[in-house]
Amino acid sequence: MRKPNLSLLIVFPLIILIQVKVYGQSNSYSPEVQERILRVEKSLAGSIWIKGEQPWSLIDRMQYYKVMGLSIAVVNNYQIEWAKGYGYADTTEKRPVTANTLFQAGSVSKSLNALGVLKLVNDKKIDLNTDINNYLESWKFNYDSISNGKKITPIQLISHTSGLSIWGFDGYDRGDTIPTIIEILEGKKPANSPPIYSIFEPGLKFQYSGGGSTVSQLMIADIAKMNYDKFMLDNVLKPIGMTNSFFGTPVKINKIQALATAYSPTGAELPGKYKIHPEMAAAGLWTTPSDISKFIVESQLSYEGRSNKILSKESARLMLDPYIVTNNSALPKNGSLGVFIDEKNGKRYFLHKGGNVGFVCIYYGSMEGGKGVAVMINSNNDKILQEVVNSVSQVYDWDGFYTPIIKTLNPVVETVLESYAGNYEFAPNVILTITKVGNHLKAKATGFKEFEVFPETESKFFAKDFNAEIEFLKDDENKVYGLKYGLDGDNDYVRKRINSDK
Repeated sequence: MRKPNLSLLIVFPLIILIQVKVYGQSNSYSPEVQERILRVEKSLAGSIWIKGEQPWSLIDRMQYYKVMGLSIAVVNNYQIEWAKGYGYADTTEKRPVTANTLFQAGSVSKSLNALGVLKLVNDKKIDLNTDINNYLESWKFNYDSISNGKKITPIQLISHTSGLSIWGFDGYDRGDTIPTIIEILEGKKPANSPPIYSIFEPGLKFQYSGGGSTVSQLMIADIAKMNYDKFMLDNVLKPIGMTNSFFGTPVKINKIQALATAYSPTGAELPGKYKIHPEMAAAGLWTTPSDISKFIVESQLSYEGRSNKILSKESARLMLDPYIVTNNSALPKNGSLGVFIDEKNGKRYFLHKGGNVGFVCIYYGSMEGGKGVAVMINSNNDKILQEVVNSVSQVYDWDGFYTPIIKTLNPVVETVLESYAGNYEFAPNVILTITKVGNHLKAKATGFKEFEVFPETESKFFAKDFNAEIEFLKDDENKVYGLKYGLDGDNDYVRKRINSDK
């Protein structure tokens, strides 16, 4: 039985409207590029598409999701074709988002971190398949019986196959005492996360681990004999032109003034404006979509052997091709070094998504043809990100990238809709409540936001903001006794109705 993924039920309804303004340099672009910008702004689309519906506008979707600020950069033919900001970096200060506004990149930091590790490989400072304790000097990893006698290697740290604990980190409030990297690794105060330890033997399988990334942060610093943020600035960010980016806490006033403020899904400003992430390799990058796009382009060119500002062609292919260990079918075919691989209609893209409190982002880069996009927002309402990517993919003819699930609306009479209203057992201590609203239904699971479902047939309904389906079940007397809930095409088990004679 597949465990219900309740986090995917969350849909954030529009409560208040935000006034979205557009800031960019579109006037400096050619008429052809300006036309494509306008098309991108008017062609947003989700994974579910209802026949007859028109595409959404970027401004409308920002208002729908209560996203205060959004920034985008588009790569075409191995160049950044355009970059533009929308809305506000800070609503109180009335400070607009521009192409130079910096956002927290969250786990996109891991892509740049992998570049840093591979830079050390290129410089023959480390071997990817050697015990990390050979390179760690200020701290050593304490192997135990869980490791089963096997050693963790650098390539396992950046491919999420190290077997180490901790998915991600919460960050720290400004004004908090910030722990050292060793305090974080050992889970000692003032660290707010548990210690990093083995949960299965190295190389056994894939499990996403911000803990592993954090170990690699210390490894890089120890090998380079300098602070991690300085190494990354001098050896990764500057060489590929990411001049607006940095790891760690901003100190220069011009950088501080360029930072976006974080907002909650309801539009409330985060106290202190943003969190601090000393776990820099895992989540500590501040950057812009334009700078991420420079990483995309450099990776594409290096992959083809047309640039070697950081990596050789061999190293770039190691980073961007699927990381496969011989005779280990437990490893996913879409994982690599600091990136994930997505295949669409026979064409491959490298990508990563990131999220800290009040920030989410995503980037895609094609393996051939020099196409890509990076989108960043100062909100955690992340569904808009893929909608923007889908728009770019259509306008720029990413063949076969956008393949939505097509649905047809079929009206259902009110008496039938009313018969479905009620409570259903969804999971332990979780009730799914169905209510009738107008000509459709709404669903709400205990502790989660309400979402709309629309009729495809008299008994089958679907959500629009994510791929979920509900099928109502009737007995021989035409009474509703339960429902089936399906996610991403998986039609799950029956959820029984509670206390109803309808």
